[in-house]
Amino acid sequence: MKPTMDDSHPIPNELTGLSKKSEKELKVQIPESNSSGFSFQKLWAFTGPGFLMSIAYLDPGNIESDLQSGTTARYKLLWVLMSATILGLVMQRLSARLGVVTGLHLADMCYRQYRRVPRLFVWLMMEVAIIGSDMQEVIGTSIAIYLLSNKMIPLWVGVLITVIDTLSFLMLDKYGLRKLELVFGFFIVVMSISFGYEFAVVKPEIKEMFQGLVTPWCSDCKHSALLQAIGIVGAIIMPHNLYLHSGLVKSREVDRTKKDKLREANFYFFIESCVALFVSFVINVCVVSVFAHGLYDKTNKDVLEICTNSNNSYKDIFTNNTELVEVDIFKGGVFLGCQFGIGAMYIWAIGILAAGQSSTMTGCYAGQFVMEGFLNLQWSRWKRVGFTRLVAIAPTFYVAFFSDINELSGMNDLLNAVMSLQLPFATLPVIAFTSNPRIMGEFTNGFGNIITTIVLSVVIISINVFFVIYQTINNLTSNWYLIGVIAYSTIYLLMCAYLTLHLVISMLSDSSRLRSNPFVIKFIGPQIGQNFSQHMQTNSTLPRNAEEL
Repeated sequence: MKPTMDDSHPIPNELTGLSKKSEKELKVQIPESNSSGFSFQKLWAFTGPGFLMSIAYLDPGNIESDLQSGTTARYKLLWVLMSATILGLVMQRLSARLGVVTGLHLADMCYRQYRRVPRLFVWLMMEVAIIGSDMQEVIGTSIAIYLLSNKMIPLWVGVLITVIDTLSFLMLDKYGLRKLELVFGFFIVVMSISFGYEFAVVKPEIKEMFQGLVTPWCSDCKHSALLQAIGIVGAIIMPHNLYLHSGLVKSREVDRTKKDKLREANFYFFIESCVALFVSFVINVCVVSVFAHGLYDKTNKDVLEICTNSNNSYKDIFTNNTELVEVDIFKGGVFLGCQFGIGAMYIWAIGILAAGQSSTMTGCYAGQFVMEGFLNLQWSRWKRVGFTRLVAIAPTFYVAFFSDINELSGMNDLLNAVMSLQLPFATLPVIAFTSNPRIMGEFTNGFGNIITTIVLSVVIISINVFFVIYQTINNLTSNWYLIGVIAYSTIYLLMCAYLTLHLVISMLSDSSRLRSNPFVIKFIGPQIGQNFSQHMQTNSTLPRNAEEL
């Protein structure tokens, strides 16, 4: 018998599907209201996942990308930051809708939808992204500790101290989800106060900031500004963050047998995401503007003179030459201390510390969803967190122990590029699943959403191809390096092609010949059957707990 694309599958929800999976965590209850209008009480009940998601937009890698953007192009790349944040919101909305409507997060859906080889490749790329992000958080935290201790705690000791993050996460997690969300809220408040203080002290040019936000061009910019713009996209839109958000929204108790409840959840989660990303965008703009005003077009000699006049103990990190200063989160904090007083440096370090600590814990959550979903595997949380943290700490500790702080800070640029390369393996699955009527029913993406997200993915893949070609040309040191780049690029493009073909097939109707093509059935993989969309079109009662099931 010839297989079909719609072979029987169990109705997908949070209690079925993946073997031996169960929802053990208590969910946040959504209050009922007599009014059909907007309810702040309901918004508060849904508030949490979006702010946890927004932490990834404020991790040390993003902060460093911000300050380098201001130093390189002043305010002229603010429109890129705003555009990347808006596009990030579009993708995060789709990710949240997938989790709300299906009760399954993005990694779960990948396990169901993709064949083994591409699924394992996508999983490996997400693990690389999570480890790269974790390395940025380790770097940021150790630099913050180094500054706050006035050089008393060496960088390599600071790297080891970040192991405590594992224990702190595990301890906080025991107190319940809402309390943990409040802790993240506290970290965001600390960052807002810290970076807002720097903005108030520096007093950037508001008019030029506004021009940078509304002018989609970078006139008279140097070649380095183009690379910086690419870095902004890679730093803002984090691939594993889409997996994170789709899992976090499952923490709310939503009756998926009622379409009005699904619409309500999607609405409030979108409002919360808008508010959370607006806050993160304002903080990022503050960082860009502080260094656009303070360090744009300044040389190492200029900054050295400022630090010498202020008798700053860190002045020796700036060389006495006329080259334009290359700044990172460490040098940026030192400059603020030289120019605006030592207090500005310590407040900056507190903000970086909050960014590193909070993004570490959200990275742990992302790792949890990715590992459970792709491998259908449930490790205990301490094993999962310990594994990713050890993998991240090992190379970071090596650099911190045997090199200087400049090399440690410089790793952020490479890590941003690595995460940018993984973006298609998050954006393409999100678009495919949320555009599939057999998965989403009447909540399937509209034409405008599909076009916008596909254009976004094409732009991201094109940027990555350009980046790889550029880096290959500029860093070609041996034939082995070239062979490695060609091999990885070939696999990379093949996997992107597979995901793209799967995306196209997902949007086709059941009567399409391509869906019943034997090649497609054998190599692309079966789709979730029609029974789920039929469930979405009715309000039939499904099992509400494991006992009923």
